[in-house]
Amino acid sequence: MEGAGELRRTGAHETRKRPNSGRRPPPAAPTRKTARYRSTPRPPDRTPFAVSPPRSSPPARYIQSKSRPRAPAPTPMAWGAPARAQSSRVQALYDLCRRTFPSPSSAAAPAAPPPASAVRAISSLMDTISPADLGLRDDSLGDGGGGGGGGHGFFDSTFVKGAARAARWAQPITYLHVYECDAFSIGIFCLPTSAVIPLHDHPGMTVLSKILYGSMHVKSYDWVEPTVLASNQQVRLAKLHADDVLTAPCPTTVLYPQSGGNLHSFTSVASCAVLDVLAPPYAEDAGRICTYFNDYPFSSFSSGRAKTVDSPDNYAWIEAINSPVYINMRPGMYTGPTVQDCLS
Repeated sequence: MEGAGELRRTGAHETRKRPNSGRRPPPAAPTRKTARYRSTPRPPDRTPFAVSPPRSSPPARYIQSKSRPRAPAPTPMAWGAPARAQSSRVQALYDLCRRTFPSPSSAAAPAAPPPASAVRAISSLMDTISPADLGLRDDSLGDGGGGGGGGHGFFDSTFVKGAARAARWAQPITYLHVYECDAFSIGIFCLPTSAVIPLHDHPGMTVLSKILYGSMHVKSYDWVEPTVLASNQQVRLAKLHADDVLTAPCPTTVLYPQSGGNLHSFTSVASCAVLDVLAPPYAEDAGRICTYFNDYPFSSFSSGRAKTVDSPDNYAWIEAINSPVYINMRPGMYTGPTVQDCLS
């Protein structure tokens, strides 16, 4: 058939093939599947490293620029492992004492005090320690504050065992145990106002004391050598080393086995606390037994060898006390930084 077009027979149906008019046929209607995933093409990003923010831009901390490097990522930490804290002054004091005072279990106890340079180093470090470094507030334990804690080796020593219980109304002296081993001990005495630690000795020991807060009266003696005894009396002559009131802040004091005021007494003028390092600590089995004393003016007794002493006010007769001494002392709870013991 001619004319408008020609017929094409396919089976029982006939379709007319229209002539080509030169136009592009319209696109087929999109199916549901193609329409679902079709999107408008995104223009290429011409600024991959920096974006100029619009006027209503977000805060600068949310804009990353090529010129500003990112902060380094934190170092991964093992599960359950806490971050390493900065070493405390208490830990530094322990480390220095550990290097200075040898343990009797690993080496023979030194017959002489440690070198003067080592003692100065410990003193300088103690001078920097404040009540806050030990978990204390000024006057926090001085006048009845602070709770009781468990017993420590100090309360098994003759320093406390030789003391009887004082009157119940008396404000107790609180002892805070920080650390103790065979070579040295670290502790804190907290004294309420007018509290007294009687005259006592430190046989074969080096003791460093630092007043943390408050003020106290310190009176100390050293034995006169060779030994001078009074006539027909069990009293021994000693020379006065110090009779002063110390108020914080003040330098650390040091006493040695034979000098520096090995026999001393404390009387708190105001509520105070004292940091003590004893090297080595009291030990009854090693012969380091604490003895309490009474002191008497030089004019109280006579002795042929002592008549020629100069300045009698600088000397006193010392008598050991065989009866119990009344001290109201209790253990307290130390709340400062924990010492990491490398000996255990």
